[in-house]
Amino acid sequence: MHSTALRSTALALLVGLQPAQAADGLGVAFVHGTGAHTDALRDYWQPAIIDSVRQGLPDRRNYVVINCDFNQYMWKPKAAGCLAGQLSGFIENRGITRLVVITHSNGGNVVRWILSNPTYDRRYPKIIQTLQKVTALAPSSAGTPLADAVINGSTFETLLGWLLGLRNDAVRQQQVGHMATYNAQNLYGTGGRPALPTPFRVVVGSDVDSAPTDADSYCGGYAANLGLEFTRNWLSSCSDGFLDCSSQKAAGTVWFTDTARTHGAEPLSHNQSRRACFGLGTLLRNDLTQ
Repeated sequence: MHSTALRSTALALLVGLQPAQAADGLGVAFVHGTGAHTDALRDYWQPAIIDSVRQGLPDRRNYVVINCDFNQYMWKPKAAGCLAGQLSGFIENRGITRLVVITHSNGGNVVRWILSNPTYDRRYPKIIQTLQKVTALAPSSAGTPLADAVINGSTFETLLGWLLGLRNDAVRQQQVGHMATYNAQNLYGTGGRPALPTPFRVVVGSDVDSAPTDADSYCGGYAANLGLEFTRNWLSSCSDGFLDCSSQKAAGTVWFTDTARTHGAEPLSHNQSRRACFGLGTLLRNDLTQ
């Protein structure tokens, strides 16, 4: 009886440990949007949202903030190649068995390139196999008219320099007609195209608040939100100041539109959707293990 009891106790302990051990393989990667970054933690995301999200990991060390040159076309070595290298290193070094990617804006296009072209790079299949889901915050899946305006040399080139940068290849890529071509020929997940091999769930930003007397307008930086309020004049009535809602919804499936889940039903401007604004960090954290 004593031996049987010991075996039963050992078996119970082993079974009890298995879920925790499996959960320890969960990791999250934060993938920035357009820009060449060496410290995206502070320069793009800021620590508050990163720290909020990683609290939902069984092992809070299992996170990585990607730093790549996304001023390039999405398929270039400094863009998708860099992303593949950093994701592969993270998966291997941390023993990640289930990867969640949280990406913003044009970062969603770079991630979709990897998911849509598994034979392009020998590192892609392992990443795709490990990837559990992508949470795409305001992805520029169908491009933006603002990119067209910048590339075409209108006054937007000066007015939007703070938002888009100069005439780099990533901005050229995000012209509406160019993204339509890429979506039709090179990328999965849009209407009439093959589905992506892993869930690509979108958070849509639908409006911009910039009233100087409204404290919510200061989350993420008042100046940035004021600029995005201005650029909304060249977009549809449903936009985050940089992207029309239709562009954000063009690939994958909608997880939610900002006001449906944010604190106070606040909209998320394009800048706020990469910040810990209105409970976004908590929503992303709670979703990690879902």
